[in-house]
Amino acid sequence: MNEILTPADVVAELNRLMQESQKGIVALYEAEIKVANLDVEHDRAVAMASLEATGTALDRQSTAKLACADKKLALDIAKAELNRVKAKLRAIDSAQVAVSVIGKQVEFHLRQS
Repeated sequence: MNEILTPADVVAELNRLMQESQKGIVALYEAEIKVANLDVEHDRAVAMASLEATGTALDRQSTAKLACADKKLALDIAKAELNRVKAKLRAIDSAQVAVSVIGKQVEFHLRQS
């Protein structure tokens, strides 16, 4: 956020933040789709690995988990990316509120002048 001194600065900053927010909404959607796809992929891989494994139920489950560790890691990373997008959107929202407050202060000072 740049130094905001005039009403034009407030408007410019709010416009910039709204554009960032719109990009964030698209990024959030893409991250959610990625998590959903990786979740299905992981579940399918675990099920297939479990069916292909031999031994007791516990052995098959453990073998399937080990065989699909890379898919689980990819899923966990995608979830972390999703959480990061959500955090950035919250930060943008907070910045919009802060700029609005600054805008009211700028307006107040202009009226006092």
